[in-house]
Amino acid sequence: MNILITGAAGFIGSHMTYRLWKKGYHLILVDNFSYGHIENLVFDDHDFSEEVIRMDIRDKEGINYLMQNNKIDYIYNFAGIAALPECQAEPVEAIDVNVNGLVNILENARIYGVKKIIQASTNAIYENEKRFPTDENISELPTLIYPNTKYMAERFAESYCNTYGMSVSCLRFSNVYGPHVDCLRKQPPFVAYMIRELYYDRTPVFFSNGEQKRDYIYVDDLINLALAVLDSTGFDVVNVSGNECYSVNEMYQIAQEIMKKSIPASYAKDNQYWEKYGLYRGKYTIKQEILNHEINKYSLCDNSYAKNKYKWRPCVTMREGLKKMIEAQSVFLSQLGKKI
Repeated sequence: MNILITGAAGFIGSHMTYRLWKKGYHLILVDNFSYGHIENLVFDDHDFSEEVIRMDIRDKEGINYLMQNNKIDYIYNFAGIAALPECQAEPVEAIDVNVNGLVNILENARIYGVKKIIQASTNAIYENEKRFPTDENISELPTLIYPNTKYMAERFAESYCNTYGMSVSCLRFSNVYGPHVDCLRKQPPFVAYMIRELYYDRTPVFFSNGEQKRDYIYVDDLINLALAVLDSTGFDVVNVSGNECYSVNEMYQIAQEIMKKSIPASYAKDNQYWEKYGLYRGKYTIKQEILNHEINKYSLCDNSYAKNKYKWRPCVTMREGLKKMIEAQSVFLSQLGKKI
């Protein structure tokens, strides 16, 4: 069985690569390295770094060539731009990658008869929902660029399923954490940033008061569900959530306990968030109420559909997951040889 993984050198893609390899599948790995890191593909018992193909999912000829010359059975499309502020600052690029990139995958999958596509989506789609825990039915459409790109991608996936009889599962990830989270980005995901600052004995800066709560999912639990949906047919949307909420302050306290450090956090005003991305330049600037909502929003996804249909359960507790992530990120930072 041949499986194509896009974004293979990224956080989730690299974990997916390793798990599928352990199961004995033949893999075709693609990444353009805009966000992926080759180091993510080096594991203790296998090095995938020489196997990955440097390619963009928008490359029509390249993707067509791969499909034509490899009998691809399944595709995990984990390539994309996921950082909210980067999508907001570069909307044309975000839409091109997250929407047009998927359509390029869908069209080639249609032509060459791929059995199933698993598409990385996001719980950010629920940014305006007020029902908690939130199930897969959307009643309030998103506002910001990133969740809209993922929402549009889902609609095109559904269109291909309805029009051509294809099969796609869109997995709406909650906040994913675990080894290989990118802590080198200009604005890393919160958990990676928190661990990085503690590692260097620096004071982390959190926005608002740190009491905002989100739901999380450990990467191994996510991969388990991504495997479970492989053989389902038709169009499907599935929440991937631990179904538990933690505040910024609660997670920071757990991280300090694990790392045996005590460094009080600093708190910045909401209007300083995304300041470095130029969203306050120009005739029309981002509305402060939109920014305030994004910073302080509460998220909790209902995972009962995944439990009932796919017999899946999240297994890793927050403390267990943070401990594993801290160990991995500490090794990475020690090998980096310089402060970031």
